[in-house]
Amino acid sequence: MEVPALGAPSAAALQDTGDDETRGRLDAYKYLGAPERLEHLAIMRVFCGTLLADLAVPDVVAKLRQSGGPAAGLDADTLTVRLEQLVQWGNLLRSSHTVNASSISEYQRSRSRYQLSKLGERIQRDADGVLTEADAAREVSNELLALVERGLRELADLATAPGGVEPQDGLERISTLFVQFTEFADSIRDFYAYLGQVLSRYDLDSAEYQGFKELLLDYVEAITEDVAFRAPRISAALDTLWPHIPALLDRLDSHAQGLTGLSTQAEARGESRPDVRIQRSRGREFADWEGLRGWFSDTDGQGSQVDQLRDATLRALQSLLANAKRMLRSATGEMSRRKDLLRLARWFDEAAPRDAHDIAVAAFGLYGARHLGIPPATDEVVPAYTSWWTGPAVEVPVALRERGSRAQRGRASAVEDHSAQKQLLREAARQRAAARAAAADELRSASGRFGEVRLTSAALGLLLELLATALGNSQLSRPISTDGERAAGFDLDSASSEDAELRIRLTVRRSAGTRTVLYSADGDLLLDDLELDIGRTSAAVGGEAETSVS
Repeated sequence: MEVPALGAPSAAALQDTGDDETRGRLDAYKYLGAPERLEHLAIMRVFCGTLLADLAVPDVVAKLRQSGGPAAGLDADTLTVRLEQLVQWGNLLRSSHTVNASSISEYQRSRSRYQLSKLGERIQRDADGVLTEADAAREVSNELLALVERGLRELADLATAPGGVEPQDGLERISTLFVQFTEFADSIRDFYAYLGQVLSRYDLDSAEYQGFKELLLDYVEAITEDVAFRAPRISAALDTLWPHIPALLDRLDSHAQGLTGLSTQAEARGESRPDVRIQRSRGREFADWEGLRGWFSDTDGQGSQVDQLRDATLRALQSLLANAKRMLRSATGEMSRRKDLLRLARWFDEAAPRDAHDIAVAAFGLYGARHLGIPPATDEVVPAYTSWWTGPAVEVPVALRERGSRAQRGRASAVEDHSAQKQLLREAARQRAAARAAAADELRSASGRFGEVRLTSAALGLLLELLATALGNSQLSRPISTDGERAAGFDLDSASSEDAELRIRLTVRRSAGTRTVLYSADGDLLLDDLELDIGRTSAAVGGEAETSVS
């Protein structure tokens, strides 16, 4: 029995980790199926139009209004909700960008910035490709197959020659070869997927059938013949090159290792590096060459892609022949349902009225509609596009279901007791009041030494609330110049605000050259030419309030 090493994760733990990673990646597709998917698409297109840029809510609002569309009318609050949801799904990331704001409102709007994640960019790029090109018939890049054959033969000649392939020349040839092959294979797959979608239809008329017949007999035949001609030649070139591929890949890695080389050098120096997975260029791994060889040759006993292409062409021709037989039978009258309709008419003529209704339902599937008019539960929000077949069931009252009556029977139910809900609301209000009181105590203790402490989010929010009220109630005066005349601009005479319930008072004074910095968990706030004093208010005798300023 084998005993795992101490501290090593078990196979079950590794499986759970892989499942969690898979779920996290699949969550990034949720925005495509959400009720607000058109708005999510517009937001993601804004971020995909930038490179290494982080955007704040005002920036996104401006770009959405400039581009128009379903998300052009979103306000800042609704857009923030959409952005936070995209962050939760993994399509966007929060940015650590430093905020430089000239006012409190601008600071509050701009302190949350977002940037695009790699997974979100990949999914949005694929989604845009599906939306723009899904229904189009993609041409097969047949000329690339000849270039692949030529590139393999030249590479095989160089690899078998004395001295082998020059590293830089080999790197350029392999990169070009796999780009050409990938483009050709993708175009083949897309074209045959479109062809299968068309041939699955059984409602083709004569004009459509004629067009698809020419498409199959001409275009598909040309593709199949070219692949059948090139495949043995490519397989022969690969067989010649195959023994030299491991040495060739090692030589290319010694010449240019790319990101893999950087990580290897960091490990050699003993530097710690994050666990970053690197996806190498096509053709730099031996598995890429195995995939290329398996496309043209049967290496695992499951058949090559060329064999599957030949079988798919045969099935397409069989489907085309089935459509031709159907249209011929329809033209000669062999598909007539006259005899069946006469038999059905005789059944209707001989049936009783109640049985006739059952026959109509069985023959045509026409069920009578019954409108019950029962509203769903208040806590269930069912989108308008949800089918009644898959939607949640509505509980039908017994009186309506059995007697068809909506009248209430029996005695009235007792008045519902809301004491538990009231207690929850009182407890929530008490917690909010306690949190504000704690924030007020924190501000009073930090007065005069804001540069030495870091405020919590609640304390910063209370301070911004008091500061906004103080500046709104401030008294401004025009300064007097040396010659006795009023100078341009205004000075801040006095600004203060207080909260009697929290017994806290804020006084703001203007002092030229003063820089007050407020450090908090949400970011840093810089106030130029302003001094802040925070004190406690207390009720004095006679109802007047006296203030002690710290």
